[in-house]
Amino acid sequence: MSGVFGDEVIRFKHFGSTSVPGMNAKPVIDMMCLVNDIEKIDTFNDQMHSLGYDVAGEWDIQGRRLFRKGGENRTHHIHVYQFDNPQIERHLVFRDYLRTHPGEVERYKRLKIELAQKYDDTAYYSKAKKLFVREMEQRALGWFKKQRG
Repeated sequence: MSGVFGDEVIRFKHFGSTSVPGMNAKPVIDMMCLVNDIEKIDTFNDQMHSLGYDVAGEWDIQGRRLFRKGGENRTHHIHVYQFDNPQIERHLVFRDYLRTHPGEVERYKRLKIELAQKYDDTAYYSKAKKLFVREMEQRALGWFKKQRG
């Protein structure tokens, strides 16, 4: 992506279920791209589309730009955030919390398996796990604050 976004890119981070050892996950890699100015990213939509990415805009998260590759058989999600967006910490703290709390990984895995058996449609699956994830994110943020002392 630095070849497309150029000097706007600050760094990339792998997050989401595929970034947590032992977590079951759809075969979709979630990458976070931190940039200097989120508004400039919109000027690269045509280039991203030419590389096979769907341009999804904010997709329910203010200040994010989402690019998805693979159509119905997605392989990659690129979540672009301006470096100071508060969503960055939420995502990375959740990832780090799961990486250091194997019991929580097991709880989350059990829920994901249960929901995958219940729902064929990923929209229903995602909606059904939202409350569980939100509660776990709150525990993760509390854990993070304790770590920082």
